Amino acid sequence: MDRAAQNGDRLRNELVRVSAEYEGMPGDIARGRELARGFLARVRAAQGLPVSDRATDLVQLVVSELLTNACKYAPGPSLVDLELAEDRVEVTVWDSDPVLPVAETADPGRIGRHGLEIVMAVCQSFEVHREPVGKRMRAAVRLADDMNGRAVGHPS
Repeated sequence: MDRAAQNGDRLRNELVRVSAEYEGMPGDIARGRELARGFLARVRAAQGLPVSDRATDLVQLVVSELLTNACKYAPGPSLVDLELAEDRVEVTVWDSDPVLPVAETADPGRIGRHGLEIVMAVCQSFEVHREPVGKRMRAAVRLADDMNGRAVGHPS
């Protein structure tokens, strides 16, 4: 294999995953959204994959909600991983709090604490796992919409 092909393969492999650490400081959530925007722009440009505007918005929303919970409820650092997995982006957030989040029942009168409900409503899948230290939350968002504007594979 020639050097240009090897460099192209290396570049594609580097663009399928990005990670960042946050300390719960002001601006971390905005930096997490920027990480998601930049990652999806690189996926679109370098991988040639369709990434809908809706998917970009949803990935940013999921990163924002999960990182907000990490900053709000977990002492210490948190990690965000974004990974391309076939036709979706997997958003993983680790934090140091071992308490697993629970979505509350819908209550239009409740102010705040709707983040997990939102994440579960817009994602293809959502899971939480306790780790030796803290927990890891993973959500998957489809990259492309169908012709009606719905995320492909997302229940109507």
